[in-house]
Amino acid sequence: MATDRRVAKEGAPSVRRGVTRRTKMNWVFSYCMIAPLCIGLAVFYLWPFVQNLWFSFNDVTKFNISTFCGLDNYRKLFGDKEVWKALSNTLKYVVVTVPLGMCFSILLAALLNMKIRGKSFYRVLYFLPSITMSAAVAMVWKWIFNEQMGILNSALKAMGMSGHNWLTDNRTALFCIMIVGMWMTIGYNMIILLAGMQGISKTYYEAASMDGAGVWARFFHVTLPLLTPTIFFVMITSIISGFQVFDAVYMMIGKTNPAFDDTQTIVMLFYEQAFDYGHKGYAAAISVLLFAIILVLTIVQFSLQKKWVNYDE
Repeated sequence: MATDRRVAKEGAPSVRRGVTRRTKMNWVFSYCMIAPLCIGLAVFYLWPFVQNLWFSFNDVTKFNISTFCGLDNYRKLFGDKEVWKALSNTLKYVVVTVPLGMCFSILLAALLNMKIRGKSFYRVLYFLPSITMSAAVAMVWKWIFNEQMGILNSALKAMGMSGHNWLTDNRTALFCIMIVGMWMTIGYNMIILLAGMQGISKTYYEAASMDGAGVWARFFHVTLPLLTPTIFFVMITSIISGFQVFDAVYMMIGKTNPAFDDTQTIVMLFYEQAFDYGHKGYAAAISVLLFAIILVLTIVQFSLQKKWVNYDE
């Protein structure tokens, strides 16, 4: 018995107590590598968020002189019809552009994943709007929808039809903004979905073909189920960007436009209150409301994704 203990003691590797100098140096080096990112996130994201949250409980002037007012901004917020109108416009934008944009992106990704001639050219062509300056895109589309010299009305008149006031009619102005928004984001989502499709193993398609599955059967029973993690990511980012739509509305719809009230989004209202009227405290409360809505929707989506997202390949 004593011999066994001695053998076990002699055979066991020696364990040094404490941390070696090399390990400490590795820790220091690792922290130095992540320090710029952490500092940048703290300075440009965390601190502005905390400051904005504090501003929402204060009456802040144009010169950043704040006076604590408690929940007054939020009481005014929930009783302001302009806020609910802007939120309604934003919800309409999200409800229309996210599903339609998702369908078009999946369709384009599926087409460009096939063996067709010049698919690299088409991929670049569809992706270009995503990297083009949104202000430039909005100005081009504003010229297209122009009621007097626009290309769209000129084409309609050439076919014997009458033109339309696309951006000044409250029935069509928001839909014009939706078209521009989808045109700018479809290419980016298409690239992400295309990468997800190319990550699916070909053995699934070979097995489905051996079972007699056609093109549509393989798409609906193989591609879509295995693409659900990518679809989930694209849906999350699309909803967040949809609630933050601003550039197209700001550039295409002016304050003197008769359709301004029917196209104003929640971010547009935030900008107006903060920089046009100088009500920074109230604008901060609007941004907190937007943050809360996006947070709740994201939590709901993450809780529901277990029922339809397939992570098994």
